[in-house]
Amino acid sequence: MTGPAGDGAAGDGTAGAGTVLVARPDNAGDVLLAGPAIRAVAAGAREVVLLAGPHGRAAGELLPGVSRVVEWRTPWIDPAPPPMTGSHVLRLLRIVREAAPEQALILTSFHQSPLPLALLLRLAGVPRIAAISADYPGSLLDVRHVVDEDADVPEAERMLGLARAAGFDLPPGDAGGLAVRHPLPEVGHLTGPAGYVVVHPGVSAPARSWPAESWTRVVHDLVRAGRRVVVTGGPGERALTARVAGGAGLYGLSPGPAFPGGWPAGGPARLPGWPGVHPGGPAPDGGPAGTGTAVAPGHTPQEAGRELAEVLGDATGPAGRSVVDLGGRTDLAELAAVLAGAAAVVVANTGPAHLAAAVGTPVVSLFAPVVPAGRWAPYGVPVALLGDQQAPCRGSRARVCPVPGHPCLSSVPSTQVVEAVNRLTCVKEAVT
Repeated sequence: MTGPAGDGAAGDGTAGAGTVLVARPDNAGDVLLAGPAIRAVAAGAREVVLLAGPHGRAAGELLPGVSRVVEWRTPWIDPAPPPMTGSHVLRLLRIVREAAPEQALILTSFHQSPLPLALLLRLAGVPRIAAISADYPGSLLDVRHVVDEDADVPEAERMLGLARAAGFDLPPGDAGGLAVRHPLPEVGHLTGPAGYVVVHPGVSAPARSWPAESWTRVVHDLVRAGRRVVVTGGPGERALTARVAGGAGLYGLSPGPAFPGGWPAGGPARLPGWPGVHPGGPAPDGGPAGTGTAVAPGHTPQEAGRELAEVLGDATGPAGRSVVDLGGRTDLAELAAVLAGAAAVVVANTGPAHLAAAVGTPVVSLFAPVVPAGRWAPYGVPVALLGDQQAPCRGSRARVCPVPGHPCLSSVPSTQVVEAVNRLTCVKEAVT
C-alpha cells in the first residue's frame, strides 16, 4: 500500500525533482545496499543529498548518484548512540535547512522505524517525506509505503521499492545491482597482479564472526591450494589480520607477496629448516628484522620461493604461495579496488561483503543467521552461502551469539571454504 499517509493512493510523479534528501544513517553495508534506490532518485532529481552516519559516510561518498553527503549520528540507530539532546537535534535541523530539500526518502531496515527521523525532518521544514512504515504515521509521511515484512525481500530491492513508490525509478539500462564510482585507486603496489583471494576476517558484531583460528587455517589451506591471499581489515583490526595472515608462517609459507615491484608487506619470512633459509639476521628486501628467517647467502627470495614450492609439490613459484596483510592499510575506496582485483572474497556478513558485490566480485559468505540471508546476503553476484541457517540463533538479531560455542559458523570447516572459492573463481573466470 502506497499513498499519502497510507490511504492507498499512488504517490504523485517526481519528474524533474529538485533537491532530494535520502537518509540511510547506518553502517557502510547498509549504505551500499541503498545504492540502487539512490540511483533511481538521482535519475529524477537535480541533486541527491545523502544523510549518513559516521560509519556509513565513506560508503556514501562512493555511490553513483550522490551529489554530496551530510553526516548526523542517529541516536535510535547508531550502535554507540549519542545522547538525544536539544543541541544534537538542532544540529540536524541546521544541516537539513541548509540542504533545503524539496522532499526526502527515509531508508530503513525492517526492524527500524522511520518516524522519529520523519518528525525531525518535518520540524526542519521538509515538505514531502516518503518511507516504509508499518505504523500509522499521521501527518509525518506523505508517502507511506507498506510492505510484507514476513517476506525476506533483499534489502536493496526493498529500498528500491520505496523509491518507486515515491515516483522514482532506475534509468534505462540500469539493472539495479550494487555499484561504486569509478575509477577506483590503483592498488597493484599493495596486492600484486589481480586474481588473488581476499580474506576479510573482521566483523562489526561478534555474533557474525567465524573463529580466528578458522580464518588462520583457511589462509593456510588456500595457499596450499595454490592461491595468493590478501588479508584485509580496518584500522582497529590490525591485530586480527596480523594473526590470520601470520598463521601461514607456521607452515613455512610467506606472509608477503613475491611479484615484480618488491615486497610491500615486508620481506619473505620462512621458518628455519626450509630450503634457502638460515636462522638469524634481518629479513631481505626491507622485511622485519629479528625474525630468524632470513634467506641464506646465495639465495634470492625468488629462488628460495621456488625451492619452497618444489618441497610443497607445486612448481608455480612464490607468487602462488604468498600472503599479504593489508589490515589498516586501505581506505574504503582502496579496499573497493582490492576487492575488485580479487577472484573471490571470503567474508562474514559485514560491510566488505556488500562492497565486494558492488565491484562485481563473487563472495564466499560465512553467514550467521541472526539476520535473514534472504535479506542481507551479498546482492547481485555469485555467492556461496556457508553456515547453518537453521541454527537456534536464527532471526535473533543478536550482536553477541546467544548459543554456546557459536555452532552456526564454528561448524564450518576451512576445506568447505576452499571448495567454495574454487567453484566461484571458475564462475568469475568464465564471465571475464
